[in-house]
Formats: sequence, C-alpha cells, structure tokens
Amino acid sequence: MSAQSPTPVIGVIGPGLGADEADVAWAEEVGGLLAQRGCSVVNGGLDGVMAAVSRGAASHGGLVIGILPGEDRSAGNDHLTFALPTGLGEMRNALVVRASDAVICIGGSWGTWSEVALAIRTGVPIVQLGGWQAPEPGPQLTGSPGEAVEVAVTLAQKRI
Repeated sequence: MSAQSPTPVIGVIGPGLGADEADVAWAEEVGGLLAQRGCSVVNGGLDGVMAAVSRGAASHGGLVIGILPGEDRSAGNDHLTFALPTGLGEMRNALVVRASDAVICIGGSWGTWSEVALAIRTGVPIVQLGGWQAPEPGPQLTGSPGEAVEVAVTLAQKRI
C-alpha cells in the first residue's frame, strides 16, 4: 500500500429553505470546483445551498456526504453519495463542522450561523462567500466561488 496525501474534506453550509438564487448558483459552482480539486464535500444533506453544492460536486464526479438531521435516509437530496441519518435534529450541525477540514459558508440563516460559531469555537477554518459579516476571528471573506474554494482548500491542507 502506497502512502497518499489525504484529500481535504470541505464542509459547505448555508440555508436550506429560503436560500436565494445567488447563493444557490454560487453553491453549485463551489461544489463543482471542489470536486474538480479532488475534495470530498460534506453538508447537511437537505435543500437549498446543501442541494446545490451536492449537485455541483456530483456533476463533476465528487464524493458528497449528507449528514441529515432526521432518521430517514430518503430525506436527503438526490445528489448525495452517502446520506447519513442521525436523528439529532439541529445538533447534527456539529457533525458537519467537525467532519470538515475547512468550511465554506454561503449565505446565512440561523442554522448556518450556529455552524459558523461551532467552526470558530473548534478551530475549523471557515470561509465566507456572501452573506453577513462576522466579527474576528470569523470567516475569511471571499468574493467568488473560485476564491472561496482556493482559500478553503489551502486552509484545509494545512490541517491534514
């Protein structure tokens, strides 16, 4: 068995219901770019930003893991490689963050903001694309999907 450099696992977080069109478009592009970089993607597995990043990554052959809040595997979006039901509700947000080498936050909602806070508290690098402005030491702000992926992968590689 040859030693291989591990590939980063990048979490992508953002609103499910109520995600706006711009956030959804960015999420799909981010998913595709991450897959093209060989990264695995982890998210909350549902709709909105989560479905869009899953769709983008899957369309480029990427591995996509959805950590679902409920107990029903079929509740995950159609683009997941693996749907992991937890039965934990919103507490699954901690699993999304802790499974990630870096996190990209696209847009925002109360659930998303809890994941941002968890990432900051646990030292997981976080990159913000659009959305709200957090205080230091908050997410590293970026202005495009390409920049968000580049910063997240660079930060993740420092952790693995």
